[in-house]
Amino acid sequence: MKKLNQNIPLSPVDYIFTDAGSQPITFGFYYLENQDENILKQSLQEALKHFIVLKSRLERISDTDFVFDICEDGLTFEVHYHDTDFNREDNITKYISPVNSTEDNPLTKITLTHTSKGSVLAVSISHALVDGFSYFHFLMSWIRISKGERFIPPYIDRDLFSGIIQKSEKEITKDELLNNCGLFYSKKREDTETQANERFFIPTKKIKAISELARSKNMLLTENDVITGMLWKKYFTDWSINGSNPETYLSFPFDFRRVLNRFPKNYFGCAITFGTAKLSLRELSEMPEENIAQIVKNSVSKIKNNYISQSISTLENFRQQKGTGEFEKLHLRHPENGIIITNISRLPIRDLDFGNGAPTDVLTYAEVLRSAAILPAEGGVEILAASPVF
Repeated sequence: MKKLNQNIPLSPVDYIFTDAGSQPITFGFYYLENQDENILKQSLQEALKHFIVLKSRLERISDTDFVFDICEDGLTFEVHYHDTDFNREDNITKYISPVNSTEDNPLTKITLTHTSKGSVLAVSISHALVDGFSYFHFLMSWIRISKGERFIPPYIDRDLFSGIIQKSEKEITKDELLNNCGLFYSKKREDTETQANERFFIPTKKIKAISELARSKNMLLTENDVITGMLWKKYFTDWSINGSNPETYLSFPFDFRRVLNRFPKNYFGCAITFGTAKLSLRELSEMPEENIAQIVKNSVSKIKNNYISQSISTLENFRQQKGTGEFEKLHLRHPENGIIITNISRLPIRDLDFGNGAPTDVLTYAEVLRSAAILPAEGGVEILAASPVF
C-alpha cells in the first residue's frame, strides 16, 4: 500500500458509517452503448486530483479516532467482460463487490463490465466518504472532465464542523441519540447483503391527486411528503408485524447543506442528519394518505439549525465517551418496526452521459433491510424497496 503522506479526519457524521453494516452507496448504471474504458480511466485520474479523498482507507489512530488515509490503493478500477446481457433483475453484486468501510480496505471501488450488449458502470463509495449528493457530485464532475467541460471543485475539509460542536461531559443516552440525531441505539449491526427486491412505478397523476386533496384541507404538501407518506402506509400495511398494534417508525435522511449557511453547497462528504416520525400500525392503516403526508412534512420542518447543530454535537460527544466501536450499535431506522426512505429523485441519474448516451437502467444495493429509494422516472417516480423482513 503506497501512502501519499496525507490524511483527513472524519467528521462526527462520518463515523456513523464505519465498521459493520456501514451501508456503502452503490449504484450500477447500464448503458446501451459500450463505454470507452480508456476515456473513463484517463478522465478519472484527472478527477481524482480534485476528489483525492476517494483514494483512501480507514486508519485507526486511537480508540476514538479514525482518519481517511490517502493512498494509491484506496480506490480500485476494474474492467470485466460478460458474455450475457444486462438484466434489470440482476443482483448488483454480479457487477461489483460493495466497499467495506473497515480498516485497510479501499473506500472506493469502480467496475466497468462490458456485456454482450452495452456496459455496466458500477460505483461503490463508502458512506463515510459521501452522501448521495456528494456521490453524484463526483460522478457528474468525472463526466464533465471527460468532455473537457467546467465542473464545480469539491470542498473536502472537515474543519467546518469544529465551529458547530458544543462539547459536554454529560453521558449521551439512548433517548438523546433518538431525539437529537434520529438514530436508534440497539444491538450491534450486522453486515447484510440484500437487494431491491421490489420495483414499482408511481405516476405523477396519483401524487398530484393526493396533493390536491390535501389542498382542499388547507394542507400544502411537497411531492416528497406525499410519496414518503404513501410508502410508509403501503409497507406497514402490506408487511406483517408481530404484535397487535405496534408503533411504526419512519426515518429519512436530510441534507443539511441547504440549511446551514456555513456549509458550502460543494461540501464533499456526508452532510446528512436524520428525521423520524411514528404512528401506531392501526393509526397508519386507518389514516388518509394526505394526513400521513402532513405528519411527514411536520417531521421534516423540525430539522433546522438547532437540531442539526445538536445532532452533530451529540455524535461527537458520544464518540469521545464511547469510542468508535459503539457506532456499530447505531441504526438508521428502528431495528424492529422501522423503515427508512431516501428520495434521490432529484439527483441527475439520467445526466450520467460520458458522450454516447445516458444510462437506460439503474441497479442499487442496500445493507439496510426495510428501506426504500425514490428514483426519477418518466411521468412519475420509480421505487426500489429492499427485503421487508420483520
